[in-house]
Amino acid sequence: MGFKEASSTTIFCLLLLFCLGCRCLASELVATQAATLKVDASPQSARKIPETLFGIFFEEINHAGAGGIWAELVSNRGFEAGGPHTPSNIDPWSIIGDDSSVFVATDRTSCFSRNNVALRMEVLCDDCPTAGVGIYNPGFWGMNIEDGKAYNLVMYVKSPETTDLTVSLTSSDGLQNLASTTITVSGTSNWTKVEQKLVAKGTNRTSRLQITTNKKGVVWFDQVSLMPEDTYKGHGFRTELISMLLDLKPRFLRFPGGCFVEGDWLRNAFRWRESIGPWEERPGHFGDVWHYWTDDGLGYYEFLQLAEDLGAAPIWVFNNGVSHNDEVDTAAIAPFVKDVLDSLEFARGSADSTWGSVRAAMGHPEPFPVKYVAIGNEDCGKKFYRGNYIKFYNAIRQAYPDIQMISNCDGSSKPLDHPADLYDFHVYTDSKTLFNMKSTFDRTSRSGPKAFVSEYAVWRSDAGRGSLLASLAEAAFLTGLEKNSDIVQMASYAPLFVNDNDRTWNPDAIVFNSWQHYGTPSYWMQTLFRESSGAMLHPITISSSYSGSLAASAITWQDSENSFLRVKANAVSLTISTTGLQASVNALGSTTTVLTSGNVMDENSFSNPNKVAPVKSELSNAAEQMQVTLAPHSFSTFDLALAQSKLVAEM
Repeated sequence: MGFKEASSTTIFCLLLLFCLGCRCLASELVATQAATLKVDASPQSARKIPETLFGIFFEEINHAGAGGIWAELVSNRGFEAGGPHTPSNIDPWSIIGDDSSVFVATDRTSCFSRNNVALRMEVLCDDCPTAGVGIYNPGFWGMNIEDGKAYNLVMYVKSPETTDLTVSLTSSDGLQNLASTTITVSGTSNWTKVEQKLVAKGTNRTSRLQITTNKKGVVWFDQVSLMPEDTYKGHGFRTELISMLLDLKPRFLRFPGGCFVEGDWLRNAFRWRESIGPWEERPGHFGDVWHYWTDDGLGYYEFLQLAEDLGAAPIWVFNNGVSHNDEVDTAAIAPFVKDVLDSLEFARGSADSTWGSVRAAMGHPEPFPVKYVAIGNEDCGKKFYRGNYIKFYNAIRQAYPDIQMISNCDGSSKPLDHPADLYDFHVYTDSKTLFNMKSTFDRTSRSGPKAFVSEYAVWRSDAGRGSLLASLAEAAFLTGLEKNSDIVQMASYAPLFVNDNDRTWNPDAIVFNSWQHYGTPSYWMQTLFRESSGAMLHPITISSSYSGSLAASAITWQDSENSFLRVKANAVSLTISTTGLQASVNALGSTTTVLTSGNVMDENSFSNPNKVAPVKSELSNAAEQMQVTLAPHSFSTFDLALAQSKLVAEM
């Protein structure tokens, strides 16, 4: 131990937003109205922000996972979505031909015991069309097939007679053939696993996978999968969508919900045990809250892997025996408690432990560092929540003393009546209300558990499908969380993703379809807070006749190259002055970044994905005291470069 003199860089960041009235804009004011912002940047007055302050919350909603970040192209790949009763619906699978030439139905002949439904296809025609008859799957509103890219096909088949099958990637009408291969199925009563790589010779954004034959007879299919070869780190995630998450620099990942965890009924809640192991053996389940089937290819293990890939701390939200409509009595909750302890052993246990060995067999011998769990989601008012909570809390505390436990009960205005390390705080509201909530935690007791603002967003009329207005109010709210980061440990926007074909919930941070994606203004706003986690917070003073409509925070943090002062603000003539800086402001390298648009209700879209996005430019008048005029309806940042200085660091 000791001290070492090192050459480092301190970045000074000031966040300021101006907001007036229910529309959170300054159009009613002239730009000459003045405000003064003073920042005490002295080290002795600074306070460290938690390393975990800003992260992300993923919920399986809006087809965020199935048909979203999980790159599987086949929808209902195991034919289980119609339920266990047979025959059942095989949607979105359809036949090629007509019912006089091909007959399909589900039966219980699968070789997989946990999902025993398979598809039986009987070819009826003696003289079938040249192109054959069979089945096709359009994926999730069309498969994005791109020229030159490889796609890995896996499927299980059996036929009593030798049969040739043609597997193709085609356009939605079957007329454009992008890739094709012939597979011979040997006549046998046993299931055969088929693996084939298909390389596309052409691009089509709404493609389908089709399987055809010309031969009369019967063929069974099960677990038909098509995965792009180029997933993120080979872990099965859509690279371009993961890139959007990486740009947020999230410090934690809360998963897998949300209401998805609870279910409308317990029988449809997310079950971690059924989402691990070989993908072919996962039964999948119907998410009855958001009304679609998931095959659980994106399961508990994959969420842990995603957190690791993002460099984020995993926060496992588990079901505590409570759904929207039914509950487990505390007297009977013991099996649920054991189930959660097993889930933690799966994540954290050694490779030779009972459940840790299952994880190791899946390819991850080293434990996952799960240090946070949420006991339920939005269940505080339920009859058995508190009783169930205590059972989980005591069992986890005994087995894993270091795990931080999160209660569903809000402790921001009054003390909790049960032990907890953190408590959940959720808010979906209009822009004016959220802006004014920047001071919500000012009055919270500092002696209780920390707050986890795990779901926040401007919602409904003010939000549209992701408006500039919403992002301005949210930015003000986040400055309040930074100010109160001695009691607020974590915060995450919700929902994170929406497939444009399933807008169950609006707005969302990232919008996508099979081949496009863009960030809403709320997404871009979050990128301007990504350095806050682990930074140093500094006191500020605002002087103005309308200071109640100003929100600000000031931070410093370490960087390897440059030092900056950052300001975020709206339409006002603003004087910024700083005291206590350890280095002078350097105009060279100073920049300004502005998030704005012509109308406060403007949104981004596939046709104009950067209509509301940060625009960065050089700032030539940077100084320790400077006056700036900020654009209307804007969230502006001013990064003032600081001269490099010598810092003393404890080693």
